[in-house]
Amino acid sequence: MGTASNTAECIIKNKLGLHARPASLFVQTATKFDSDITVKKDDEVANGKSLMSMLVLSAACGSKLIITAKGPDAEQAVKALNELIDRRFDEE
Repeated sequence: MGTASNTAECIIKNKLGLHARPASLFVQTATKFDSDITVKKDDEVANGKSLMSMLVLSAACGSKLIITAKGPDAEQAVKALNELIDRRFDEE
């Protein structure tokens, strides 16, 4: 049996985008899972478990992100991160 993989496309909806607080929440959520998590914006790819890597994406409101998780809990990880983004990181 191979490693599970799951991908979701989402749009940053909170007004201030992926600044320090939401990026930190994203990383805190991502690190709860065993899967490797990457986030792609345009041509940039970030480690979803690294705050500095996530901040480098400079994802403003309206940015499209592609979240990919590979590992035993990939589906749950992508679902949790997608829900966090849909909730606008609980900022609004």
